[in-house]
Amino acid sequence: MNPLTNDEKKSLLHIARSAIKSHLKGETLQFDVPLTETLETPCGAFVTIKVRGELRGCIGLIIAEHPLYSTVAQMAVSAATSDYRFDPMTVKEMEKADLEISVLTPFETISDISEIEVGKHGLYIMKGPYHGLLLPQVAVENNWDVNQFLQYTCLKAGLPTDAWKNKNTIIQIFSAEVFGEKDFENINEL
Repeated sequence: MNPLTNDEKKSLLHIARSAIKSHLKGETLQFDVPLTETLETPCGAFVTIKVRGELRGCIGLIIAEHPLYSTVAQMAVSAATSDYRFDPMTVKEMEKADLEISVLTPFETISDISEIEVGKHGLYIMKGPYHGLLLPQVAVENNWDVNQFLQYTCLKAGLPTDAWKNKNTIIQIFSAEVFGEKDFENINEL
């Protein structure tokens, strides 16, 4: 998929916020943004919600099953209402929220951890029935090195921190195009 244009990024952010507001108010989702070929291409994505800089919800879909715009709308509502770590958001709380979207590239299984670039790659670790994912920006935000990134991804998967060393553990990397409302002035006036 080609990199997103600024207009496509703004459209996705508008779709995400509109989807959450509509859901919280019990209304039918309506948005009037142009759907480009890129926005209609199936793609995995995550939506992250922060309130006053603190994580308030983050849910995504790694499999490219639906058009990108649809995935973003669905994941936005899920991040606001279904992240098990938080109570569902309220309309009032949503007014203070900042949204961030991560559009994912396809995943690639690696054979050596030297292939991991902190700041560029996200990690997906699988071993047996356990799996966990951390987006590329998580390592940067926490100032982690590669080993710490691997350890925390193992924890997210419910595995011991050194499970990444096991030969039966699968490590996949991916990149993400990450953008948020904070990247655009007056984004909420669309």
